[in-house]
Amino acid sequence: MIDPETKAGWVPEVDEDDDDMPLSTRLSIADTLTLANATCGFLAVYFTTTGVLVPHLMGEDAGGIARHSAATAVILMLLASVFDLFDGLVARKLRSSAMGAELDNLSDLISFGLAPAYFVLVYGMVADDAHQRVSTVAAVAVVLAVVLRLARFSCVTVRDGVFQGMPSPFGALTVISVVLLELPFVPTLLAIVGVAWLMVSRVEYPKPRGRLAVATLVWIFVSMTCLGAWAFDAPNGQLLLQTGCALQIVTAATIPLFATARRVNTFRVGRREARAAAQG
Repeated sequence: MIDPETKAGWVPEVDEDDDDMPLSTRLSIADTLTLANATCGFLAVYFTTTGVLVPHLMGEDAGGIARHSAATAVILMLLASVFDLFDGLVARKLRSSAMGAELDNLSDLISFGLAPAYFVLVYGMVADDAHQRVSTVAAVAVVLAVVLRLARFSCVTVRDGVFQGMPSPFGALTVISVVLLELPFVPTLLAIVGVAWLMVSRVEYPKPRGRLAVATLVWIFVSMTCLGAWAFDAPNGQLLLQTGCALQIVTAATIPLFATARRVNTFRVGRREARAAAQG
């Protein structure tokens, strides 16, 4: 749902008399937030493995534990997106290190590439109607989509205020929502591949700034609440989770439609203006 991949100008500020440590090894506050993002991504993989995959491989009935661990893993990915949002905001306000942009890409790859792809892979191993090999293909598609998206983000310039392609945090959380919605296997697989395609597409997504950033944070914390209610088997917890997942997926599907409609409208207006100029 979100793409705080926003890189601030990583402006080197060095006083050679102040410290012998090379600039590239000095961490700023923004870098610390970026490393917290990577840590959350790694821990999401850890909880998916120890709480969901290992009990399944051991043949243990760990329904409650698996639900708690899955919810914890997703909450950690949500926290990673919060850290990823704030590291860009902090970097624009304070000094940033020379390696900040690289740290950001690597952390995003862990939290929004590896972690959700691994979640999909484990789903293919534990779900009753899933197929492990096909799920592996879907997981690889998610990883490759995030790798290509981050690489393109680093070398392609787009107009200010938008991202080209679905932001990787938004894509990762949409993939997780598709899995948690517990649709039949084939529709789940097709939806995951569709999200991967959107991440490498040229569809424009707005950057989370101002009110949109606030709305994004509110949505993240609402999602955490839904996951917590589901994990602890609260009344209507399953319904809350399914509603939140459905809203995430609907939002992910709606934005491209609005973007396409806006592009078509802009094209039509341009043609009308060109015809009016030619006739005049």
